[in-house]
Amino acid sequence: MDIVPILALISAVAGLGLAAFFFQDVKKASPGNDRMVFLMTEIQKGAKAFLKQEYTWVAGFAVVMAVLIAVVIAPLGAVAYLLGAVLSAGAGYAGMTVATMANARTTEAAKDGPGKALPIAFRGGAVMGFSVAGLALGGLMVVYILFVTVLESADAFEIVTAYGLGASTIALFSRVGGGIYTKAADVGADLVGKVEAGIPEDDPRNPATIADNVGDNVGDVAGMGADLFESYAGSIIAPISLVAFAVGLQAEAIGDNATSLLMFPIVVAFIGMIASIIGSFLVKSGDSTDSKALSKALHRGTNVAMGITVVGVIAASFVVFDDSTIFENPIGLAISVVGGLLVGWALGKTAEYYTSDHYGPVKKIAQQSETGPATTILGGISAGMISVAASVALILIGIGVAWWGGDFAFADGAAVDGVAAGDLGGLYGIAIAAIGMLATTGVVVSVDAYGPIADNAGGIAEMAELDPSVREVTDALDSLGNTTAAVAKGFAVGSAALTALALFKSFEFAILTASEGETVLNLNIGEIDVFIGLFIGAALPFLFAALTIDAVGRAAQEMIEEVRRQFREIPGLREGKEGVIPDSARCVAISTAASLKEMVIPGALAVVVPLVVGFVSVDALGGLLAGALVTGFALAIFMANAGGAWDNAKKYIEAGAHGGKGSDPHKAAVVGDTVGDPFKDTSGPAMNILLKVMTIVSLVFASAFV
Repeated sequence: MDIVPILALISAVAGLGLAAFFFQDVKKASPGNDRMVFLMTEIQKGAKAFLKQEYTWVAGFAVVMAVLIAVVIAPLGAVAYLLGAVLSAGAGYAGMTVATMANARTTEAAKDGPGKALPIAFRGGAVMGFSVAGLALGGLMVVYILFVTVLESADAFEIVTAYGLGASTIALFSRVGGGIYTKAADVGADLVGKVEAGIPEDDPRNPATIADNVGDNVGDVAGMGADLFESYAGSIIAPISLVAFAVGLQAEAIGDNATSLLMFPIVVAFIGMIASIIGSFLVKSGDSTDSKALSKALHRGTNVAMGITVVGVIAASFVVFDDSTIFENPIGLAISVVGGLLVGWALGKTAEYYTSDHYGPVKKIAQQSETGPATTILGGISAGMISVAASVALILIGIGVAWWGGDFAFADGAAVDGVAAGDLGGLYGIAIAAIGMLATTGVVVSVDAYGPIADNAGGIAEMAELDPSVREVTDALDSLGNTTAAVAKGFAVGSAALTALALFKSFEFAILTASEGETVLNLNIGEIDVFIGLFIGAALPFLFAALTIDAVGRAAQEMIEEVRRQFREIPGLREGKEGVIPDSARCVAISTAASLKEMVIPGALAVVVPLVVGFVSVDALGGLLAGALVTGFALAIFMANAGGAWDNAKKYIEAGAHGGKGSDPHKAAVVGDTVGDPFKDTSGPAMNILLKVMTIVSLVFASAFV
C-alpha cells in the first residue's frame, strides 16, 4: 500500500505537465492586432497587481494562523498549513496568468469560428484546472508521505488536516476579495453603461470596462481556482481524517484494515486524475454557434472522464480491499464513490436546468422582464428557491446511497482497530462520496475556467471594435460559460455538504480522543448550549452573505459615481469622439481598494467565530456547525442559481428575444442581472468555503478546546 501515495504523486506531476503543455499550446496562438494586445496587456497588468496586493494582505493573516497552530497544535502543523496556503495561491496565480493570455487569442481565433476559438478557451482553462488538481493532490501527497509514512509523526493526521486549513484560508479570501472586485466593476459598468448611457456591454467608452474584465480573472479564475483547490484537497482529507480520528491512529501503529481505508480515497484521486487527463484531449468543436452543439463539445471531456473514473473505482475497490477479512462486499465502497459522482453530475444538471436559456425557468424570467425590474427580480428569486428543493433532494439521495454503500461493504460484526464498523462504515461511505464528486476536478475546473476566458474574449472584441460576427461567436461561448460555471458550483457546493459532514464527525471523534474519552460531543437540541449554537450557526451564513453583498454594493456605488463623473466631465467621451479615452486606471484602483478593505471582516468571521465558541463550549460549537451546514448549503444553492438565471435571462433577451438590446425588457433584465451578480459570483460561491473553513478550524483546534 505504500506505493499508492507515490502513484498519486506521479499522477499529480503528470497533471502539472499537462498544464505546462496546454500553456505552451495557448501561447503559440496569435493574440491579434496591436489594439487587442494592448487590451490583453492592460487586463493582465490589472489582474497581477490586484493578486499581488491581495496575497500580501492574506499573508499577514496566514502567518498569524501558522503561529497559532504551531503553539497550540504542533510546530510541523504550521509547515503543512503554510504549504497548503502557498500552493493554493500559486494555483490561482498560474491560472489567472494563462487566462489573461488566452482571452485575446480566443478573440482572434473567433474570427475563424467557434471550432477554432473553443479549444483555445478550454485549453486556457485547462491550465487552471490541472494546476489546481496537480498542486492540490501533489502537495497533499508530499505531506502524507513525509509526516505519516517517513517521519511517523505523533501528530501526523493533525498535520495533514492543517494542510487543508491552509488551502481553505486562501480560498476564502480569494473568493470573497476577488468576488467583491469583479462584481463592483460589473455592476457599475452595466448600470451606467447599459441602462443610463444606452451603450453596449464592454464598450470602449465605458471607464469600468477594463476593471470588469480584470475582475473576471481575479474572481472567476483565481478565486474559483483557490475554491476548487480547497474543495478537492478537503474531499481527500475528510475520509482520511475520519478514519484516523475514529480509531485514534498514531502513524507508527496503523493496522492493515485502517491502511486500506486511508489509501482508498487516494486511489480514487489517482484514478480521477488519469481520467481527467484523458478527457481533456477530447474537447473539440465544429463550426456551429448553436449552444447545444458547443455544450456537447465542451462536456464531452467531462463525461468521458467520469466514465473512466466509474470503471476504475469499481476495479480498485476489489484490489484495495481484496485481502481484508472485514470487507464482505468491497463494491459497496465503489457504489458510495460512484453515487457521489452521479449526484454531483445531477446537481450540475439541476443548476443547468435553472440557469440555461434552453429551459423554462430562464425563459420565464425573460418574459417577466416585460413588466419591469420588480417582476424580473421576483422570478429569479423564486427560480433560485425552487432549485434548492431539487438540490436538497439530490444530496439526500446521495447521502443515503453513500451510507448504504459504506455499511454494505463491511462484514457483520467487523471492527477497524477496535472500532465497530457499524460506527464507521456509513460515515466513511459519505466521506468518499465527496471525493467521488470531485475526482475529475482537473477537467471540471477546466470547463469552469473556460467561461471567464470566453467572457474576456467578448470584451476584447467589443473594445477592439472588431466585426460583429466575432462578437457573435464569443457571445455564444460566453453564454455557455455561465452554465458551465453554475454546473461547477453545483459540484463544489454538493461536495462541501458531504465533506463538512465527514469533517464534523471527525471533529466529534477528535474531541473524544483528545479528552481521553471524558468529553462526548452532545447534540441534544434540548440542551441550551446546543440550541444556542444551532441558532448562531443558522445565522452565520446570512450574516456572511449580507456582509459580502453590502461590500459589493458600497464598492459598486463608488464605481457608478466615478463612471458618471467621467461621462459628465470628459468632453466627447460619451459620444465616442475620436482620440477621447476614459480613465480606466481609476476604476481599477477603486475596485482594488474596495475589495481588499471589504474582504477582511467576512474572511475573519469564518475563523474567529468557531474558535471563540469552541473555547466557551464544544457542545455549542457542535450546534453551530450543524446549523451553518444546513442553512449555508441551501443559501449557496439559492444564490448561485438565482444569479445564473438572471444573467442568462439578460443574455437571452440580448440575443433578440422580447425586443432585444436597448428595449425596456432588456433594461429590466440588466437590473436583475446586477442584483444576481454578487449572488452568483461573490456570496454564493464563498458560502461552501465558509462551511468547510469553520468545520476544519474546529477539527484542527479540537484538542485545544478540551
